[in-house]
Amino acid sequence: MKKIVLVLFLAISAVHSQHTPKDISGIVSDGRSPLQNVQIRVEGTNIALFTNAEGRYTLRTTQGSTIRYSYTGLKTVEIVVEDVTRLLNIDMIPAIEELDEVVLTKSKRKSQQELELEYNSNPNLIKTAYGIINPETAAYQIRILSEEYISSVNLCILDVLRNEFPGLTVAGDCFNGGIDTSLALESSNLMAREGEELKIEKDYVSESKIRVNVRGSNSLFNDQSVIFDVDGQILTDVPLWILPSNMKRVAVLSSFAAATKYGAIASGGVVIINTNSGSSSPKSKEIADQARLRNNIYKGDALSSIALLSDLPTYLQEFQESSSLEEVKKKHAFYAPRYGSSYGYYVDALQYVNENWKGDTFEADILQDGLARFKENPVALKAMAYVYQSNGNFQKANELYKEIFIQRPNYGQSYMDLANSYREMGDGKKAASLFMRYDNLLNEGFLANDSTAFAKLMDRELNNLLTISGRDILSKRDFKKALFEEYFNGTRLVFEWNDSEAEFELQFVNPEGHYYTKTHSLAANSERIREEKLIGYACDEFLIDSSLAGTWQINAKYLGNKSLTPSYLKVTIYQDFGTLAQRKETKVFKLGLKNVNIELFKVRNSSKKTAD
Repeated sequence: MKKIVLVLFLAISAVHSQHTPKDISGIVSDGRSPLQNVQIRVEGTNIALFTNAEGRYTLRTTQGSTIRYSYTGLKTVEIVVEDVTRLLNIDMIPAIEELDEVVLTKSKRKSQQELELEYNSNPNLIKTAYGIINPETAAYQIRILSEEYISSVNLCILDVLRNEFPGLTVAGDCFNGGIDTSLALESSNLMAREGEELKIEKDYVSESKIRVNVRGSNSLFNDQSVIFDVDGQILTDVPLWILPSNMKRVAVLSSFAAATKYGAIASGGVVIINTNSGSSSPKSKEIADQARLRNNIYKGDALSSIALLSDLPTYLQEFQESSSLEEVKKKHAFYAPRYGSSYGYYVDALQYVNENWKGDTFEADILQDGLARFKENPVALKAMAYVYQSNGNFQKANELYKEIFIQRPNYGQSYMDLANSYREMGDGKKAASLFMRYDNLLNEGFLANDSTAFAKLMDRELNNLLTISGRDILSKRDFKKALFEEYFNGTRLVFEWNDSEAEFELQFVNPEGHYYTKTHSLAANSERIREEKLIGYACDEFLIDSSLAGTWQINAKYLGNKSLTPSYLKVTIYQDFGTLAQRKETKVFKLGLKNVNIELFKVRNSSKKTAD
């Protein structure tokens, strides 16, 4: 109880700090030259200004606010302000990108079998009574809502359509089957006087009150309500019985072309509902190698670590040329005053000394110097913790993660990082306690909740902890009663980045030479990045099924972080994940060179027989 009170106190302190004014500045450009007269507005306030002739701006706002950058012809950019936000250099892109040339090739339309394999991992696909629809190749507009955006506050499909699909006209409610109770009572009295059956009138009232229209009042078919396609079953009545928590995806087909296959009955439009219980099949549960589906051939164009040696900072090049530790110390004394204003210098120096003279007191001196400058900067502390984790100094990493937890008690990842740190130290009980405390605070409403990537990742971390170390954490009685979730077996890669503003592309090359690219950028998935900041996490995972055996290569292309400092990427590699043979390795990479595909590492994925 005392621990929870402490966490609540820290959370309240964090909320208080969010209201402290802070100055933010930067330059807005189109990627080539500065932009003048870009409108910059802080949402929910009267703060609004424009960039000057050099594209520069300065404004004062608070943590948690959203800054909106708008310019005619360019895509609007929204940034959520965090505790460390000071400099925001924004590159705006065209709202409609022009093609330099058009190349005619054979159709790349995917087969239904390929779409079936991709369905679970691609939230933009929707299953219908006539097959899976892919919006990328459809000749009409499809609005799809995936399960992570279906709010739990919705009571039925009427609420989902009313709240999540602007432009729809939705009449009726979820409580009374769409019946207006006052009208129903009045009608029942009338029918009683006339001696007629009440049921007929109630049916009439219900039928007249529930309506979903996808077209405006000027539409020829405005009186026609939509039909519903629920897991391939065509319904004309609204499926009020389906709970939003069981909805995997919801889509709306409003155009006549989209509803053609359904016939005249769909002249008012179609609402498609894929449920969690009805969307699964043995085939769709398989983990698909998306690189194979996309037919992308890796050309071996990623730069190796050796090729990057010439691009190292001057101080690192001179460190590596040193013949002794004493020489490194002299060079550190020379370069620290010159580069020490950036935490990147101390992270680089710490990593170099840790790898070459591990355990020497000089390492502690560098850490102390870095902490003296950046102790209140959780982004810097996290990068330093990464270095200690990769070199097996779990005690030092734990101390840093504790400090980050104190500074960011309202960040979901603070709990995961500290819990995993305790697990590395062999204290599974403290790790489990932090996972459970996080879950309790979510249930009590003290932390931002979600049902997306981070929630699933936290569940996977806890279940893996209990699966591997449950006998040491739980009593014999509780362990026997516990039902651990069945996990995938294979190689699991967990990516974490210290700066939430970091943008990059991860390229996964499979043993056959095909690749799959996962992009983390405002241009590609702004809603995901906004959610990361609101919940407080900067991590993702990639699962390689044990059936996809062989050597995988992982590359990265850094796109920047809106400032002049580098970003640091930590990768935790789990081999034989979910088995008693599970083993773990941590690697740290500095992301500084922009727009260049760089080879990070290779990993050998075992076959099913080997994993078992």
